[in-house]
Amino acid sequence: MNARQEVRAAADQRPAVELYGGWVAEKSRDWPARARHNAVRAMIDVIAVMIPGARDEATETVRPVVAPWGDGPSHVVGDSRRMAAPWAALVNGVAAHALDFDDNFDPAKAHATAVLAPALLAVADAENLTGADLIDGYIVGLEIMCRVGQGLNPYHRARGWHATSTVGAIGAAAACARLLRLDARAATNAISMATSVAGGFMSQFGTMTKPLHAGLAAQGGVMAAYLARGGVTAGRLTLDGPHGMATLMVGPDRAALQQSLIGKAEHGQDMTFKAPAEGEELAIILHGLKVKRFPNCGSVHRSLDGLLELREKHGLTPANVAEILVRAPAAHLANLMYHDPQTPMEARFSMEYGLATALVTGSVTLNDFLPDALFRQDVRREMAKVKLDPVDKLESEFPTEVIVTLTSGERVATSVAMPNGSKANPMSDEQLVQKLRECAAGIMDDARIARVEQALLALDGPRPVRDLTALLAA
Repeated sequence: MNARQEVRAAADQRPAVELYGGWVAEKSRDWPARARHNAVRAMIDVIAVMIPGARDEATETVRPVVAPWGDGPSHVVGDSRRMAAPWAALVNGVAAHALDFDDNFDPAKAHATAVLAPALLAVADAENLTGADLIDGYIVGLEIMCRVGQGLNPYHRARGWHATSTVGAIGAAAACARLLRLDARAATNAISMATSVAGGFMSQFGTMTKPLHAGLAAQGGVMAAYLARGGVTAGRLTLDGPHGMATLMVGPDRAALQQSLIGKAEHGQDMTFKAPAEGEELAIILHGLKVKRFPNCGSVHRSLDGLLELREKHGLTPANVAEILVRAPAAHLANLMYHDPQTPMEARFSMEYGLATALVTGSVTLNDFLPDALFRQDVRREMAKVKLDPVDKLESEFPTEVIVTLTSGERVATSVAMPNGSKANPMSDEQLVQKLRECAAGIMDDARIARVEQALLALDGPRPVRDLTALLAA
């Protein structure tokens, strides 16, 4: 081994937070065009869902509580009052995740953009940065969220941690550190500090606190980056040390679990904190993001795609369907704990409600989660036909099977490995823009929607982010 190799080997033994902090500070902004385009697509999608999400009960409950905590330079979607950057990130994070219509990111098992975008918008607004700066920060934050997620999952999330909140806070800190142009030491401190605000349990699903998780993670990332810029220091063993996140948020049996993944880790989740390397494909290209076709938990989506395929192919109706059996990975069904939902939040985490709605109406839309829609008798009757069979296999090992028994006794079936909106079956740019228009309809007039659309399509450029955020405020 020559001297250069020895230095590199020694560097590779540095704690994960240092590897990540150095990359955040020093990586060139010369991203592939595809990475930048994918980042713009993610922003179109999240802004689309933030517009109606700002009117959701969760956001409208949080916003007046946060408003007196401090005015500032950052805009809030759907509100003319500006707030200090952490509070704007908090409120906008709730809006981004309130409808569960925002994207999923597999390596982290998290709703990535619902955390990254509110944090980045708040800081870019406060610092008067450009859309190109924001896109750069998004790519960086998503990459670090990927790496941390791969170091913790699949067992971190399988054991009940809501990774949108835990891993999301760290990704947001990295994204904001990049926006603030922190040096390697300060960026490392920001990432490390974010582990101290990382938290959130899946037991909060179906309540207002689930979207609050996205807001708290965005807020935590903003605060960690600003505090690091101000000189606050943090430890170096907070991810992979003996008392780091990996041990505390996976368990003392982490090493044995890691061994069990050899040869079958999906989405790169091998519980190893790897540093980005030159020549490696970025997470935003390699893994991509799952854009949602339906405004409910992503664990329902493969089933919905399958049922709607069978509905169209075989003319399924409530009158000719006797039973709908769903065989799916147990981890998916564990997310769907509400079999008799009583609130819109609960309905988003109900397989029965989602499939019954699709059978009756032919789709699942935002209007299906309005309070008046929940107790439609035609939908409630069909919910009893839905049966669930959990399969103890990983998502990549077992596609969701939808088996429909007709009143005639005939059975029709299909299987879905990846949902519409995933990398395997992506939405087009035109479909994303149409999602924006549909989400904003009735909230903004056509002229304002067109201006938002134009601002988003031109986001990766020299215009200030404030041009966009001002349009999104009331």
